[in-house]
Amino acid sequence: MSDQTNEHAVAFKDLPPEERLFRMRHSAAHVLAEAVLEMFPEAKYAIGPPVDNGFYYDFDLPRTLNPDDLQTLEARMRQSVKANLPITGEQIPKDRAREIFKDQPYKLELIDGIEDDTVGHFMHGGFEDLCRGGHTETTGQLGAFKLDRVAGAYWRGDEKNPMLQRVYGLLFPTKEELAAYEHQREEAEKRDHRRLGRELDLFHLDPIAPGAPFWHPKGTLLYNGLVDYMRELYREYGYDEVVTPQLFNVDLWKTSGHYQNFADDMYMFESDDEEIGVKPMNCPGHCHYFASGHHSYRELPLRLAEFTRLHRNERSGVLHGLTRVRAFSQDDAHIYCTPDQFDEEIFSVFRMIERVYTDLGLGEPTIRLATRPEKAVGSAEDWERATELLGASVTSAGKEYTLAPGEGAFYGPKLEFHFKDAIGRSWQLGTVQVDLGMPASFGLRYIGEDGEEHQPMMIHRAILGSLERFIGVYIEHTGGHFPLWLAPVQAVVIPIADRHLDYAGTVRAQLQARGLRVQVDDGPDRMGAKIRKAQLQKVPYMLVVGDREQEQQAAALRDRTGDDLGAVPIFQIGDRMVDERDTRSVQAR
Repeated sequence: MSDQTNEHAVAFKDLPPEERLFRMRHSAAHVLAEAVLEMFPEAKYAIGPPVDNGFYYDFDLPRTLNPDDLQTLEARMRQSVKANLPITGEQIPKDRAREIFKDQPYKLELIDGIEDDTVGHFMHGGFEDLCRGGHTETTGQLGAFKLDRVAGAYWRGDEKNPMLQRVYGLLFPTKEELAAYEHQREEAEKRDHRRLGRELDLFHLDPIAPGAPFWHPKGTLLYNGLVDYMRELYREYGYDEVVTPQLFNVDLWKTSGHYQNFADDMYMFESDDEEIGVKPMNCPGHCHYFASGHHSYRELPLRLAEFTRLHRNERSGVLHGLTRVRAFSQDDAHIYCTPDQFDEEIFSVFRMIERVYTDLGLGEPTIRLATRPEKAVGSAEDWERATELLGASVTSAGKEYTLAPGEGAFYGPKLEFHFKDAIGRSWQLGTVQVDLGMPASFGLRYIGEDGEEHQPMMIHRAILGSLERFIGVYIEHTGGHFPLWLAPVQAVVIPIADRHLDYAGTVRAQLQARGLRVQVDDGPDRMGAKIRKAQLQKVPYMLVVGDREQEQQAAALRDRTGDDLGAVPIFQIGDRMVDERDTRSVQAR
């Protein structure tokens, strides 16, 4: 005997928008599977969930699909949509499910893995599937969709299992939203930091060092420019920079809690009968430093910053350009303060974040408060108190936040700062965290005004986060058009003919004397080709020099957009560039 599901207890039109979209995408996966089985009756079908931006379904097929097949399948799907078939479901005994799917080995394996006595069985028209539910009322409610691509996928993600063909589809409630997403994706492809990294000669990635980028000279200038900028702010905001070891005995990681909560993401090895861990973050080393000395309340707040290399054992399948790497540095800092100093320290971090994001042209961030995860140190009461402290600090600063339940670090709640890039994608950059575990685990103490020992509060703080990830995001946000103060090459001098080479060298020397990064293009190309080359390299300024410019001690100035700014004396060009550099203008994109 089977039980009808309460799939449509609430009318589809009355569901929240996010639930409607989930059901549209889920139902579209079923309609896709129906189309594939019509085209290939001998096909074996596996799973088909909704995902961000659409849906997919995995198939074992007699041949490889091609682009024409996707058009055919999409047309078949639209016939099902036009038919507006009811989608119904019920819970049925496993034995009955095994009979229905007796020729479908992947479905049989799924049935065997379900602990309940019954399984979900969903139908529309003549199509049947094994499913938990979550569908539209009919096939006519799918919204706007398009089959996108085919990729290989191992069954259940295990390379020992058969390779299946995964058909991806895009789906949004309206045609306009689908078109907007496709446009955004086209823009994202143009801005892909991996492609621009090669074209702009910034970095490259190689299997010889998986997850660890090779920074080229231009990329290193960009990287160090960000580090130098943050160091300027550290001096202004009262941070002390330290350098702690790369390798620590396992005892440090056990004290900090990382061995118990983070060991799978660390590189561990044996050396002289010791277990050693490669540093994945700076906080335990900073706590050890604090614990190694005696501290008075007069020394607090103590703000420790560090840029040394960190390594995390990210799985190869998740590595992605600069945005997911194994070797990286952070603009990382830890603040030790008294309870009375906590609010002002958080406010100071807010001010610093606003300053950095403004200078980089990132705009106003949104804030999320991530709360206690399942795996956490500290009592529920401590977590509640720390979460309230962070939330109150945001409110006191005149800002708003949304909650991210269960997404805090294992040692404490955190604030996440998100910004939207130039094509509307959201990225998390900075974080501020309260640590509930390490001050106690390391026995950190300071002598208070009362002459007694007290445990300091500890704040973790990163503004850019991983420098590698930030640069990847920033390349895509700017399209490689970095503000002049960060651009690896700030100007190119372009001589019209060989007789102008000496003057071009003189112009370069004059601008370099003012601290500007300038090159001369002395290659054999014609002037137009050199200008185009400099534009493709996203160089902020081009200085074209010929007979007239040499006589006037000037250059025909062009910006990266190609606008001709006319003949300008070299000293005025220097003034303009130095002013733009020193004010950290981000206007030219």
